[in-house]
Amino acid sequence: MSHKTVNHPKDNQYPLNLKLFNEFCRQKTQQNTYPLAQSISNNIPIYEGSDLRLAVDSDLTQHYKNEFSHILEAGPGVMVIKNFFDNKNDLEQMSQVFDQLLKQQGKGTGDHFAKGGANGRIWNVFEKSALYDSAAFIHYYKNPLLQMVAQSWLGPNYQVTTQLNVIYPQGKAQQPHRDFHLGFQENEEIRRYPLHMQKMSQYLTLQGGVAHVDIPLEAGPTQLLPFSHQYELGYLAWRDPDFIEYFKDHYVQLPLDKGDALFFNPALFHAGGENKTSNIDRSVNLIQVSSAFSKPMESVDLYKIIQTLYPELLALYQKDLLAGLSLDSILTASCDAYSFPTNLDTDSPIGSMAPKTVKELTHEALINKWDYSEFKDKLLAHQQKRQS
Repeated sequence: MSHKTVNHPKDNQYPLNLKLFNEFCRQKTQQNTYPLAQSISNNIPIYEGSDLRLAVDSDLTQHYKNEFSHILEAGPGVMVIKNFFDNKNDLEQMSQVFDQLLKQQGKGTGDHFAKGGANGRIWNVFEKSALYDSAAFIHYYKNPLLQMVAQSWLGPNYQVTTQLNVIYPQGKAQQPHRDFHLGFQENEEIRRYPLHMQKMSQYLTLQGGVAHVDIPLEAGPTQLLPFSHQYELGYLAWRDPDFIEYFKDHYVQLPLDKGDALFFNPALFHAGGENKTSNIDRSVNLIQVSSAFSKPMESVDLYKIIQTLYPELLALYQKDLLAGLSLDSILTASCDAYSFPTNLDTDSPIGSMAPKTVKELTHEALINKWDYSEFKDKLLAHQQKRQS
């Protein structure tokens, strides 16, 4: 019996192919593929947030999720939701929090894909805003549309991280890129991952952004290259000069109104646009949602966040102002909703296959109306028994 041998991989095992990339990017989005979309513009499906809110907690929810997941995987890889926030006061309250945090820290540094210090950047603004203003945080992140979109791509028990990005007037565009995970690695490191792992990276994260101001085309909305996520070697290609030039010749942009949201596959080639205005600070809250099976990009102290939020959560819950999907949305965003990793010696599952999560503990606390002191004690005990 003869046996086939497997060749050892070589550094040049992944030759880039711009012609194949072009074939992917020349595809067209058909309206009949996404019947729930309000329209198609520049190959990008556009949905109306008010329609989605009517569908929340109905049989239609799954139909929307099916369309979203198809867009993100087999379709153009990007979509827009108009009026993602219908209550603009919730948006404005968070904008004021962002303004105060920017004043405290300055512009920030270390933009991965633009000149450091040129733009306004708040890393981990998710945790910082929760600790700064609990009420504003709760009203912002209880939005059930965030949960609908996140679950369509990642399933339940995801983890949210966010970063504020402000491109000031006359601010230059970012370099085109792919995003976390492998979009934040150098090519030498990417080559160490087999191709199936490179492709898998896109399934671990959902990228998004919420417009906190009106963003006309001249203010530099995100530059997008629909279908570019389908090119398997894209994590090795986005730095290549030929691919950069192709992106600059073929990207599209859509204007966004305050409260609109953009969501896309992290493997999509994209870049923050050039702000050609003299009077618009192009402010976007960048949303990065990680699968329960994935390491998120930023370290977020969810124990500290939920301990800070609990008094406000309890007050809203007792007044019947927080229930159903809104309650589930804010608890998923602000708690660790996944049981692992943990210390199974001290945090053994009782009556189920997995130990109790912080989300489950917090929900139990609200139902039983634990006061802050009792919740804090049980939260600390939960944290301690999960440590090695």
